[in-house]
Amino acid sequence: MKRIVVAGVQIAPIFGNVRETLEKCLVWLERAAREYEADLVVFPETVTTGFDTGLSTEALYEQMDGIPGALTRPIQDAAARLKVHVAWPTYSRGEARGVVYNSVALIDDQGEIVGVYHKTHPFPTERVEGGGWATPGHEIACFDTALGKVGVMICYEGDFPEIARVLAVQGAEIILRPSAFLRSFEIWDLTNRARAYDNHVYVVGVNIVGSDTNNCYFGHSMIVSPIAQKLAQARGTEEILYAELDPDPLKYVSYGTKSPMMFDHLEDRNLSLYKDLLKESRCPFEPARRIPYKKEEK
Repeated sequence: MKRIVVAGVQIAPIFGNVRETLEKCLVWLERAAREYEADLVVFPETVTTGFDTGLSTEALYEQMDGIPGALTRPIQDAAARLKVHVAWPTYSRGEARGVVYNSVALIDDQGEIVGVYHKTHPFPTERVEGGGWATPGHEIACFDTALGKVGVMICYEGDFPEIARVLAVQGAEIILRPSAFLRSFEIWDLTNRARAYDNHVYVVGVNIVGSDTNNCYFGHSMIVSPIAQKLAQARGTEEILYAELDPDPLKYVSYGTKSPMMFDHLEDRNLSLYKDLLKESRCPFEPARRIPYKKEEK
């Protein structure tokens, strides 16, 4: 990867007004590109609407568009004009009427869409089978960009070590985690730093602020290095955070020391022991409520 500057735009949507929210995001995108000289700008999860819109799946489908479409073209145009890459999260229309995905479009500095990721592990109350609105995606993918190899996981998915590991095995150098995170700061901090350290990748966790139908969000976006050092930490308000990413970050075992790094978590795996990872299982402890969902037939 190149030596780049990545910026996270931690803002609140204008709830109930997609058009004004899009205009607001364009202003903040320009700030990130011009004031922070960012090469890659990352927005929070479902930034065009907020996470819990209070709408039925059908009504949300009507408000959204496909990718590319009306909700991505202004960002694509701005990315080309500003010569910046953008990770742009939004709900999007699926192939069939009424299918809504929780998506991230990765846009390059020519305004072209490099790839689209649909959240594969919606939060239990978000997924359609749990009474929510989002249909799961079907593919984990790492995207080649002029900046380096970029993977995407969305919010709740950062709780799953397997997703980040698959992205790392696919070659990801940077994993983006746009979020509307509602649990404790400790869990947010732990999972971002763990996924970065587990896989020796940069993790850019950008959390939304403000409120929606049922929730208030605490922000505290962060950028974490492959040795679990926080390079940037936001507060609980609207602001931009940024960091320069070193293309050679694994020479030393910790920051502030010259002690050499002599291990690689990917290379040092003993693959012969992992066959049980693909078995169905449940936690031995019961949650307060289990929300059903339909798994794909094998």
